[in-house]
Amino acid sequence: VQLQASGGGLVQAGESLRLSCAASGSIFSIDAMRWYRQAPGKERELLATLINGGKKYYVDSVKGRLTISRDRAKNTGYLELNNLKPEDTAVYYCNADITYYGGRALVTENFGGQGTQVTVSS
Repeated sequence: VQLQASGGGLVQAGESLRLSCAASGSIFSIDAMRWYRQAPGKERELLATLINGGKKYYVDSVKGRLTISRDRAKNTGYLELNNLKPEDTAVYYCNADITYYGGRALVTENFGGQGTQVTVSS
């Protein structure tokens, strides 16, 4: 199983981006998906979590500007970033708890992927 984040880029303040997190492999279910970011010189910060069943959680600092979602059929999660600010500049990472076919049994593990760079100019 692999996770791949994409969709980052260089945007101006006030613009929007939609990041994608695609899971591939012998996936049975994606039980939870999370988005983090890490700005230069700062610790990695959890931004949003989507639990299987639809419950969503956001960190207070970004609530109202970020939307987490998923497409079950595509095994892909999304993070929509709106009204971007220069302080949102960071590498954005996705992370997921995935149940997959591991031989004769289902196995649940946590997976992380490479990040995608978001740069917001003022």
